[in-house]
Amino acid sequence: MSEKILVPVLGESITEATVSKWLKNEGEKVEVDEPIVELETDKVNLEVPSPASGVLVKINSKDGSVVEVGAVLGSVSENGISAKKTEITEKIKPINTQDNIVKLDPKKDIEKNDELKIFDKNIEEPLILTQEVEEKKDLDDRENEKILSPAVRKIISENNIDAKSIEGSGKDGRILKGDLINLMGLNPQPSERKIKYGQEERIKMTRLRQTIAKRLKQAQENAALLTTFNEVDMTNIMEMRKENQEDFQNRYGVKLGFMSFFVKSCVVALKNFPAVNAEIEGDEIIYKNYYNISFAVGTEKGLVVPVLKDADELSFADIEKNIKEISEKAKDGKLTIEDLQGGTFTISNGGVYGSMLSTPILNLPQSGVLGMHNIVDRPVVKDGEIKIRPVMYLALSYDHRIIDGKESVSFLKMVKENLEDPRRLFLDI
Repeated sequence: MSEKILVPVLGESITEATVSKWLKNEGEKVEVDEPIVELETDKVNLEVPSPASGVLVKINSKDGSVVEVGAVLGSVSENGISAKKTEITEKIKPINTQDNIVKLDPKKDIEKNDELKIFDKNIEEPLILTQEVEEKKDLDDRENEKILSPAVRKIISENNIDAKSIEGSGKDGRILKGDLINLMGLNPQPSERKIKYGQEERIKMTRLRQTIAKRLKQAQENAALLTTFNEVDMTNIMEMRKENQEDFQNRYGVKLGFMSFFVKSCVVALKNFPAVNAEIEGDEIIYKNYYNISFAVGTEKGLVVPVLKDADELSFADIEKNIKEISEKAKDGKLTIEDLQGGTFTISNGGVYGSMLSTPILNLPQSGVLGMHNIVDRPVVKDGEIKIRPVMYLALSYDHRIIDGKESVSFLKMVKENLEDPRRLFLDI
């Protein structure tokens, strides 16, 4: 008895996936619920478990195949017998040697031997007639001539060129006119030079990369993108982290990072400027009275944007714990559909890679995204004196269709004020 391996329900709005990698080969034993094949969707990767214990007898969809929800990926035989072996066994029948004995007639055999050429029985290899070799050679030459174009054949004939010594650059190694011209040094144009093997590599985009490209292009085409900038003096936050880091880590088991301050600051600003937390649907604006903060995480396969749900209800410790947990899931490829849905505003931290300044792009259908950057000691004027302070540049990209310039600048200014005086976050002002 065989159990089918089916493509599971992948989540809201996801109808198909790509077979990323089979974790087992045909004929290998598998255990029930053991991961057997990995699927890649436009949002997450997931492993499909074996429906039963037995042997993987058939793989219907190879690596790279696109499959729909409910499609049969393969099958597992519970009794451990391969379906192919069973089929072959049924086709093979016992042979009755008595029924298959060929009776020879000496007279007829002698007559046939007179018509046949008799070969030396001591020769182990079969003899090949010279005529057959010549016919095969002529056939090969005619086939090679068919591959060459008339112009190429003419050049080869006039210049006595050995076609077999030329490596063609055409399809299936076909010799082109340009190959002969370059060989004779008549037209060594740089634009026509042949690219050596290994200098270029063509790889199909993953489904995740295709989705990233599609969504980023949609953001440019469907939103009126604009970016406003400001700078933040990070002195007070850095001092607060330094003074409380040890106690915070001992109590909550996680480090106090910068992200919790930024999340808290953004939530306060979003409550004061609800248009930044809204989205456009048709000719309507949807204002959201909940605050799910998306944050960009770079992985080996591409950028993913998991969501921190109900961030306004979380403490500093809860925010740091959740961010750490979700980031680890993202890097291990274990994010679920739920981890990526429902975001209302995005924070992107390019500073961890050394970015000084950038214009982040919207994560549709959201209307705002905050870009963090690296912290650099810069000269700042304080109370009429020049002082060296750790400064970070901030960038807010927004959809100008529903967010006016005044709102965007005021939003970013409020984020700046809360970061420069983090005590305001505890007083909710």
